[in-house]
Formats: sequence, structure tokens, C-alpha cells
Amino acid sequence: MNLEAILDGVRADVSGHIGEGKVADYIPALAKVDPSKFGMAIVTVDGDAFTIGDAAEPFSIQSVSKVFTLTLALGRVGEGLWKRVGREPSGTPFNSIVQLEQEHGIPRNPFINAGAIVVADTLLSGHEPRETLGEVLSFMRHISGDEGIVIDREVARSEQQTGFRNAALANYMFSFSNIHNPVEKTLGVYFHQCALSLSCIQLAKAGLFLANNGKLGGSNHSVVSAERARRINALMLTCGHYDASGDFAFRVGLPGKSGVGGGILAIAPGRAAIAVWSPGLNANGNSATGTRALESLARRTGWSIFG
Repeated sequence: MNLEAILDGVRADVSGHIGEGKVADYIPALAKVDPSKFGMAIVTVDGDAFTIGDAAEPFSIQSVSKVFTLTLALGRVGEGLWKRVGREPSGTPFNSIVQLEQEHGIPRNPFINAGAIVVADTLLSGHEPRETLGEVLSFMRHISGDEGIVIDREVARSEQQTGFRNAALANYMFSFSNIHNPVEKTLGVYFHQCALSLSCIQLAKAGLFLANNGKLGGSNHSVVSAERARRINALMLTCGHYDASGDFAFRVGLPGKSGVGGGILAIAPGRAAIAVWSPGLNANGNSATGTRALESLARRTGWSIFG
């Protein structure tokens, strides 16, 4: 399969749509991002990399980070995590508080904001925020093979100054004893993990273990077991795009996780990890052009998990 030619075809398919959607202007640091940016990277399980556009330019991965913190939390507490967070699609926006009231402070899944805050709280237990963020950063650098990955302090500060809805979610869960650490410390970890800055090529490399039976690309070193990789992929497919997860599965047919920075990480199990970045978001908070690009890629490669 000629992935260079396929990526050129994807770029042709989306060229008239680059710049569509609306950047996440409710986070001031993201409001300044150029909406005409577009990049895409494919890293295969054999270690080959293919890119188009702005694939080497770092961007704020935002909620795509939830895949990696979930991986760390499962490594820390195992199946016990599921006592504090569910595994079902929410069907509601990523920052909704409605279900938390009905379900007694247990978030529906680890990829909505409330669920990811519980995951951050799990990682924080027994540590200080600086240590926890150091662990997250070390993990990202390890799995991507890139020591240059950083947390964007301006984005983190911007989120802390405007994250009132997330503070409400955290305090509400604290009232149900589902946040175990001081709320401001847990939120500090959450805001900083969302401010991780990666390029498409770095993000695809970081996610490759999910396409490679839990192993780092080009090695036999396991990040997680094959079973755990499969289960994380399942959650990405069913919950990774908030209340548009079903539509993404219908159109693309790959496990994926989006972020309001305009990035999407998608996994073709046994084949490749794909990262795409286009900052303009659709009404559900997912990259409009990025989703279109992944739909084109799935069609051209036949990589949909549904055949």
C-alpha cells in the first residue's frame, strides 16, 4: 500500500474544507491558533512514518491526553479504577454536569471531562502535582521516543483562569467522595495534562502501542498487555468523541480520541497510529476537517475495523 500517495489523496479530498469550523476560543491561548493549519501523520507498526502538511508543528493535544493518563491510571490501580468511573458512552457534551447528579458523582467514562478529572485524581494520590506531571511527561517522552515533548505553560494558565465548569465538576464529585485529593491540586494536574504540546508525528508515535498489541513500535517492550490495549481502543471507539462518538464510528470506523485543540489520534489495530490536526471544531468540539480527513483515509486504505 502506497501511504504517501494515499495521504496526497486525503489532502486533495479535504483541501476545500481546511479552515472550516471554529477554534476553541473559550480558552484564550487557543483562540490565537491559525485555523488554516492542517497536518496528518501515519506511523505504521513497522516504524515507517508518512506525513503531510503541518505534521511537525506542535499543538495543544487537550483531551487526546486522556488516552495516556487512562493508560497510566490503569497501570497504577488496575481494574479498581472502574469503581470510580464508568465505561459507557455519555451521549452528552464533554463538560456536562447532568449525568453526575443522576449517577451520584460517578462519571460515565474516562474521556469526558469529569471522568478524566477522576483519572487525574487517581494519578495524584500519594504524590504532589509536580511529581504527577513529571510522571505524565516522562511517559509521553518514553512512548514517543522524543525528549522534546513539553507542557505549554501558557495554555495551562489560560485553562486555570477560565476552567470554571471543570472546577464545578470536580467540586461536585468531591461532594460524593469521588475526588480524594484537594480539588485545586487535582484540577492543576488535569489542566496541565491537557496542555501537553505534541506534533502529529509525535502523537502518532506516542499512540503506536495501541496499534501494536500494547508494545512500543519496533520493539518487544510492552507498555500495556495486548488485552488492555484492546480495551483502551474499545473505549476510544465508543466514547472518544463525546456525543459524536457514534457518528465518528459510523463515518471512520476506527478507535479515536479528539481534543478541542483540533487534534485527533486514531488507531488502526495491527497496522498504524494516525494523528491529524486541524484547529477548527464542529458543534461537538471535534476537528471538522480532521474528521473528514480520517474518513477519507479509512475509505482509501480499507482500515475500518468493520471491514
